[in-house]
Amino acid sequence: MSDPPPDPQSPRDRLAQQARELPAGPGVYLMKDTHGHVLYVGKSASLRSRVSSYFVPSADLGPKKQPMIDLIDRFEVIECEGEWEALLMEARLIKDIRPRFNTLLTDDKTFPYLAITLRDDFPGVYVTRTPGDAEYKGARIVGPFTSVSALREAVQLLQRVFKYRTCTLDIRDGDLKNERFRPCLLYNIEQCTAPCANRVTKAAYRTDIDRFIRFLDSKRSAMLRDMRKDMADASETLQFERAAVLRDQIRAIEKLDDREKRGRAGGTDWQPEVTIFASDPTAALRSLARTLGLDTPIRGMEAIDIAHLQGGETVGSKVCFIDGRPFKDGYRRYRVQSVANDDYMAIREVVSRRYRDAGQGHELYPDVILIDGGLGQLHAALEAFEQVPVRPPMVISLAKKEELIYVQQRAEPVRLGRENPGLRLCQAIRDEAHRFAQHYHHILRRKSVVGEASRPKRRRGGEAGGTAKR
Repeated sequence: MSDPPPDPQSPRDRLAQQARELPAGPGVYLMKDTHGHVLYVGKSASLRSRVSSYFVPSADLGPKKQPMIDLIDRFEVIECEGEWEALLMEARLIKDIRPRFNTLLTDDKTFPYLAITLRDDFPGVYVTRTPGDAEYKGARIVGPFTSVSALREAVQLLQRVFKYRTCTLDIRDGDLKNERFRPCLLYNIEQCTAPCANRVTKAAYRTDIDRFIRFLDSKRSAMLRDMRKDMADASETLQFERAAVLRDQIRAIEKLDDREKRGRAGGTDWQPEVTIFASDPTAALRSLARTLGLDTPIRGMEAIDIAHLQGGETVGSKVCFIDGRPFKDGYRRYRVQSVANDDYMAIREVVSRRYRDAGQGHELYPDVILIDGGLGQLHAALEAFEQVPVRPPMVISLAKKEELIYVQQRAEPVRLGRENPGLRLCQAIRDEAHRFAQHYHHILRRKSVVGEASRPKRRRGGEAGGTAKR
């Protein structure tokens, strides 16, 4: 009696075939064993592509997840309306099910969480790995999430809609200091309503936070339906300002999954000619943060440069980058008044003038301040900051030719590979500051030359315009 013919389709082939029939959109997938126990929960922008990758012969999931392949008997998927809904659903499922192969839950590492400090007058939204800390007592905790970079990206994207604060300022309703405080650049690009400077009432800010929490807890389509109804009600009762806010939020939510396009982004005019240095500014910022040892993401960077010609018409420039892209409204130029041919003194003057308010606690510093030059230029800037009570979080300098990064309180410079995305970002900002300073310097030189040429010349032996004596 002959053996039965082998099954022409192995379990892995069967699963691969099922995966190829999945929808191409975003969603969450659950890998299960023969008993129906969930082995792993994951998310993807494309369910078909991601789930199929588990069942190709060359699949390599690493030492911790690779054994899971032989245990998978079937999978289930949950389609989502967008990547951000998939991110939130994945977090909820992992927290509820605690799957065996979501290893971060069982080893000594920790998942990132989203914390909303509801006990504050103006709640902030933060990414943290330690939600049990005292500073988050009474906060709304969402998570855990599997990817801190994806979570930070989601927080930044949703900030365009709900305009919550992510700073660590102690902001109290009715505090007189708020009247004199200058809001940070996130207010200028309409990603924060600036409660620090009394630009929004406590009630209006809380409404935005409540709407943000509703977004986290519900499907986007259901929330948009409720918001459109609220907008219509506000319009009927002649609350046109509230209706306009709701209209803008609805439009922003509908565009959440849009990818950033070169040119006009988020209502801000960028300079595309200086952003071609990297295809992914976000990755460059993450790389630079690792290089500098920063725990929090870099959003705002400013660069200072000095320009002159043999001491003549000495000028300084300050350029501003937000999320790795230039923000032209934040550019400033300075005509140096204290010295003529001393770069170090010129840097001290420009730094003192630019960061006077931040040094007194009336404004937030950018996350990173970059000085064009080497160790001497960095020390000149740090000497200026020693004169103020509030110091900046990070000051660096970038030397030309060798392209070494000098960092405050580090004895040795940082040498990075020429293709390092963080270095290329610093070079782009440094070069933009240099271009802006040189442009202003040339304007002043041209005015000086034209002024000299237009002045009446003295004739030898007499006043200008008179008759020369014989």
